[in-house]
Amino acid sequence: MNVSLLDRLAGNAAPPLIIAEMSGNHNRDLERALAIVDAAAEAGAHALKIQTYTADTMTINSRKPGFVINDAGSLWEGRNLYDLYDEAHTPWEWHEPIFARCKTHGMVGFSSPFDATAVDFLEGLGVELYKIASFEMVDIPLIKKVAATGKPMIISTGMSSQEEIGEAVEAAKSMGNDQIVLLKCTSTYPSPPDATHISAIPTLAARFGVMAGLSDHTHGIGVAVASVAFGARVIEKHFTLSRADGGVDSAFSLEPAELKALVEETDRAWRAIGTPELGMRSVEKASSAYRRSLYIVQDVQPGDTLTPENLRSIRPGFGLKPKHYEALLGRTVKQAADAGTPMSWALVDDAS
Repeated sequence: MNVSLLDRLAGNAAPPLIIAEMSGNHNRDLERALAIVDAAAEAGAHALKIQTYTADTMTINSRKPGFVINDAGSLWEGRNLYDLYDEAHTPWEWHEPIFARCKTHGMVGFSSPFDATAVDFLEGLGVELYKIASFEMVDIPLIKKVAATGKPMIISTGMSSQEEIGEAVEAAKSMGNDQIVLLKCTSTYPSPPDATHISAIPTLAARFGVMAGLSDHTHGIGVAVASVAFGARVIEKHFTLSRADGGVDSAFSLEPAELKALVEETDRAWRAIGTPELGMRSVEKASSAYRRSLYIVQDVQPGDTLTPENLRSIRPGFGLKPKHYEALLGRTVKQAADAGTPMSWALVDDAS
């Protein structure tokens, strides 16, 4: 894939890239993980992402303040970070069969590495694309490690200031890698739509000179579809077989029918953007025959006067435009015309 990924997305030449994020929705079952790959491909996703870490590469096993989630609004209130990451992580021995299954579907399989050992491991598997998670985008050494691979990087920007985003972009570019896509992200799970601010997507693209998209944690697909109008070139949504099956991310994940709808509706939204010029489009020309226009609706003879009874604005559209109606009333007809004759200046005296 390499540069061709960004070539595909550049210049709005193709619909947004839709990424199905498996995260921890495999529920510690490899067969379920592979079934998620199959379902994502059947729904039309262009790529599937997993996450490469272990509990030990993420944190330490402690219950001291900060190591236990203390947020009444969190899905994971009261959970010890180590236990949560241990439950949610994708075993590294699963990566190869997951990526292989993606390839059988012609779908891109890739991952978010969370430390240097994960990057080395993924390089050994020949991944073609990397994602930096929002919580890791302040980890400049990690960004440089990934950038040094020379492969495209998608970076989520949840919680980040303009300065921090700039530092991340500069870190990647300092390693000679400018293949960067920044994703607007709100790092709450789930995220309320009014906290998503998708109007910032074009700001990301313009301010940092990269392509931009959306990592979306809202319920449903409405926010993601709307983001296309703001120039989102990549859209990432968490994905599961069924929210009823549970799991650490299931509450804000799409199910297969929803992912299919997302692929279809973002494609429609992308096609609908078009150009800003006003005027009749070529596809409308046939319909224009059925606009209103002025017609003789009663037989008239030379010398008759045009009145509201014999001249009306009706469909179809082969007569003069209705804007001439008042100017024609009271004019003298100079030639016979049957009802159903489209009005023209040639039918009246003093034609102009």
